[in-house]
Order: sequence, then structure tokens, then C-alpha cells
Amino acid sequence: MGVHSTVRTRSISTATALAVVFSSAALSVMTTAGPASAVTVGSSWGMAVDGARHRVFIGDDARDSIVAADYDGHLVGSVSGIDGVADLALSEDGSTLYAAARVSHEIVALDPATLDVKARYPVAAGVGPLYVEATGGKVWFTYGEWDGRTEAGVGSVDPAVDPASGTDPVSLGQLPLPAHAVTDPAFLDTDPSAPGLLAIGQRNVSDMTRQFLAVVDVSGPTPRLVASQSGGPALYLNDVDLLPGGPAVLGGATKRYAYADGAFTETSSYPFGQRADVAPNGLVAQIGAIEDNRVSVYRPGESSAVRTYALDASQVAWAADGSRLFALVSSPGGYTLRVFADPARSVPAITVDAPSTATRARPLTVAGKVTATVKLPAGARLEVTRTDMEYPDGKALPPVTVAADGTYSFSDTPSSGGSVTYRVSYAGDSEHTTASAHDSVSVSRGTASLSLNNNGKVYAYGTDVRFTAHLGATYKNRTVEIWADPFGSDRPRTLLKSGTVDSDGNLSAVVDMTRNTGVRAVFKGDSRYQPSTTDVTAYARVRVSTAVSRHYKTARIGSTTYHWFRKNTDPLLTTTMTYHPGRRQRLDLQMYYQGSWHSLTSQYFALRADGRSVVELGAPGRAGVKVRIRSVYVSGSSGDSVNTATYGGWKYLYFSN
Repeated sequence: MGVHSTVRTRSISTATALAVVFSSAALSVMTTAGPASAVTVGSSWGMAVDGARHRVFIGDDARDSIVAADYDGHLVGSVSGIDGVADLALSEDGSTLYAAARVSHEIVALDPATLDVKARYPVAAGVGPLYVEATGGKVWFTYGEWDGRTEAGVGSVDPAVDPASGTDPVSLGQLPLPAHAVTDPAFLDTDPSAPGLLAIGQRNVSDMTRQFLAVVDVSGPTPRLVASQSGGPALYLNDVDLLPGGPAVLGGATKRYAYADGAFTETSSYPFGQRADVAPNGLVAQIGAIEDNRVSVYRPGESSAVRTYALDASQVAWAADGSRLFALVSSPGGYTLRVFADPARSVPAITVDAPSTATRARPLTVAGKVTATVKLPAGARLEVTRTDMEYPDGKALPPVTVAADGTYSFSDTPSSGGSVTYRVSYAGDSEHTTASAHDSVSVSRGTASLSLNNNGKVYAYGTDVRFTAHLGATYKNRTVEIWADPFGSDRPRTLLKSGTVDSDGNLSAVVDMTRNTGVRAVFKGDSRYQPSTTDVTAYARVRVSTAVSRHYKTARIGSTTYHWFRKNTDPLLTTTMTYHPGRRQRLDLQMYYQGSWHSLTSQYFALRADGRSVVELGAPGRAGVKVRIRSVYVSGSSGDSVNTATYGGWKYLYFSN
């Protein structure tokens, strides 16, 4: 007797330079940038700041252009055709921007409002001009010669001279400088508070004795040395700055020299640096030593920085009122303009140390310290805010006074559990910026009782089952969520219900049990009780039935009803079972002999999309044979595990003559 399925399961000479100068006159092109564009240049020798227009001008040597930015660092315009643009300077009245064009060997005058070129002044120099300043009614520049026989010098442009008069407005050799490497024309600087004074700093890396520092009065028809010194005094004179408020200069961005008696005397120094710029109020912004390009801000005569910016900077420049500091900072492909507000104010550093854990409703202590490059005023107070579950937007606590050594501490008793954050802030003053810091403590919470019924129960397919969550005592939150997660990757977890429990602490939701289902109750906690979840699993059987056909009658044998077949007739067994992709039903076959039922075989047969499986049972060929069959769903073995084991009822067959 056998069974089988009946369904088949699927980058010149002077003459040449002049020719280049005049032929390039038509190359200037003004462009206007779109809103809020960042300022980036390929390389740069100098910046000039226009306080009247709130503009920062930067020479871009890589692109032979000058760009203009506003005080927020946004690009507002540019001009091209300044061949080898080096240093920049504004006239004393601010009406003209001058650029040293080292490749085309000229001083270019531009309108700072529009960047239109007003005039071009050819300079018969082999090197430069490189550095430029404007004071005493003239424009001063430094240059060098190619052949090395003519020393580097200082030249001037008199804008009041009309070239058409036959007089050249450009004069060279205005002040002789010691022999030097021609690639190093001297640095220049002026100060608005000392009109007519020009500071000159000449470095010579290969021969320090040829370094030259001077202050020159250029207010008269002939420049007059006010103070000068060769062979120093700076060890590495790579910059020079006139200092406001007295006869003093900053040499090499590092040493402060007084020169009231015509000689330079070192009076103070800053840590070694590369370049510097001095604000009208005397603040010094210094770029650090080589390979340490941080920018530090110093008060006049003080050697400790008020503020330090961790930047890879190449140049710095002050706003006219000292309210902003501009820096060119290394960036991919060149340098980007950065703007810093309040550069003269110290930035306090606050530490906050709260315990890592604490018990709710019990006092705890928070301590810390405030440090700053400029000491806080006596009696400075800190604002304290506590943020927790009860006060998510923060609750102000009493302010705390900073001790003379900068330390502080306060006590608090948190009424809320969970994560509690203490933020300590300083509001700032005329010498300090605002500052704040915080620390968090994990405050204990109680455990809420949460239960869910029906764990492990088995239900008939399609039964509507009520799951009830019970929530014990809590503080304020009485909301519970009930989620259902039916077995099988094709069914997502679903929120059945979210609501407030009733007066007995209960909340119920109904699940249609067509699959095994995980049910979860969730309490999200409150300020005194921590979150809680509980999970149960309930099981659902499948629907299964088996129909027998080809029999000639049904009749009882004893108390059991049999389907009667002729001994040579093959019974047809049709099983109907709840369908799931890939599901199979197991068919069990038993035979009765020697007074009991004995298993003959168990085989699996695929279900069609309609949930049916049709199997033909071979006839025994003899009479008096009793057999029984049943259809079974076995979780896992039947091709899926979305339901629990389900056994169909036995069908009894009898074969007769």
C-alpha cells in the first residue's frame, strides 16, 4: 500500500617689464560675488583692512588677483590682472588701495570701493616691488636687483605727480640698505597714530650681520633716519611693526624695541613667532614659530597670551577698531579667510565634576574650577541650571560664587531620577567671553511592576484573544503600550494600543491569533520609575481538514465510522490547511492489526496556493484491511514556524470485497 501526490509540486629686464605693465592695463576685471561666499585664495603676501568700508583686501598671488571680503568673511568682489600681486596697503585717507605687483614690476592703485584700477606706476627693479606702505603723502615700497651689484632699496610713489608733466612719480634709492640677498626686500610698516613714520626691517638669512632695522621720518621732502641699527638687533628679522603709543617697534614679531634716543633697546618680548600685526590699541596678534602656526593675542607689553587660536595660519590683520581679527588659514587648495570676534577677551575654561551616580531625593555635591588667561574679577558668580525629566528645559538653581583660586562647589537634592545634568555658565564681562560646561549624573529610579497575561497559551486559528497589561505603582506616567509581533519575517511588529491604564492599572488589546505571536507591554518610565517591558508568547494552530473520496459507503465498525472501499479501489485524500509560502502537510498512515494501530508511514506533501494537497492512497488488494490517516502541521518540518503543531482528526478506511 503506497501513497503519492497527484499534484506536482515551483608661474626681465626693465624694458620688458615696462612693456608688460602697459600691455596689461586692460586686464583688470571687477567681479562681484554672490551672497555669503567664503573667501579662499591660492597664496598670499599681504592683506589690508579698510575700517571705513568694513572690507578686508587680500592679494592672491596664485591667481594674480585681489579679493575683497566683508567683516564677516564673505566674498564681496574681486579684480584680476595684478600680475604677481604681493603686499597691499591703503592710503592714509583710505581713498586708494595700493598693490605691489612683483611680476609686472609696478605699483597698482585701485579704488577700494569698486576695485577699479586708477593708475599703474612702473618700478624699474629686478626683484619686486614686494612690500608696500602709505604714509607722509607717498606710497613706499621695497625692491631688489637681479645682478646683485645694486643693493636692495626703498622706493616711493608720489601720487600728486602727474606722469604727463614729464616728472616720474616713482623714485628709487630713497634709503640705502645694507647688501643682502636680493630675494629679500625689506619689510615695511606704518601706524595711523604716527603719520610720516616708516619702519623698515631687513632680514638676511645667510648673514645675520647684514640685518637692518630702522625707523624713518618720511614726512618731509627727504627721508630722515630716526633710529637705525645694522647687524641686528633681531635674531631673525622676518617682520617689523610700528607700535602705537610711543617710539617703539616690534622686530621679528617677537621683540619690543624702544628707540627714543635713536638706538634700539629691547624692552620686552613675546614668545618666538613668525609674523605679527599690531592693532591701533596696541594688541599684538602673533603667528607662532615655524611648524606652530597658532595665532596668539597679547596685550601691550605682556608676554602671556590673552587668547590663542589653534590655526594653521599664514597671515593676520586687525580691524581698525580692534574688534575683529582676520587670519588666512591653510585649507585644501590654498588659504581661507577666518574672522574672529572679541579677540582681546580671554576665554574662561570651566570644569564641572558631578558624581557619576546618586540616589534620588538625597543631597549631592557638584564642584569644579574656572581658569582663564586673565583672572576673573573678585566675586564673579556662575549661573547653575539643572536639567532632568521634570525640567527638560532646565531649572535655574542659586548662583555660585567663584573662590579666589577659581574653585566653586554647590549642593543639590535631585527630585527626579534618570539622567540629571548640571550646567555651569559664566555670563562674561569686558575682559572675558561667555563660557559654560556641564556634567551629568545618573540618579536612581524605582522599578515599576508590569505584567501581561496569556503567556504560553495555545489557541485555535483565528481566535480573538484579549491581552491585558497590568501596571503597578508609578509617579506620574500611567501610559502603557501593547505591541504585537507575529512570527514570520513578512509581518512587522505593530503597536496595538497605547493609552492610560484604568483605575485597576489595566490596559487591554485584542490579537487575532492567526500565527504564533509575541506580545510586549511597554512602560516608558517617569522621573521616579525606570522604564519597564514584559514579553509573552501565545501560539496559534492552523486550520486543517481532510476529505476522503472514492468510497462506496460509510458505515460503523463498532463505534467508529469507516469509509468503505472495494479492495482494489485507490482512496483519494484531499487535505485543506491554512496556506503559507512553502508550507507542507504531513500525512500519517496507520494500520490496525493484532488488536492495535501501527504506523506504516508519515510523508510530507506540498500545499497548493489554495491550501489544498491531494494524495492518492494505493489499494491493498485484499479485503478486511483497516487503515486510518490524518493530516498534520509540524512547526519547522512543515516548511515554516509561524504556527504551532496542529493535528487533524483521524479518518478511518475499510477495504472489503
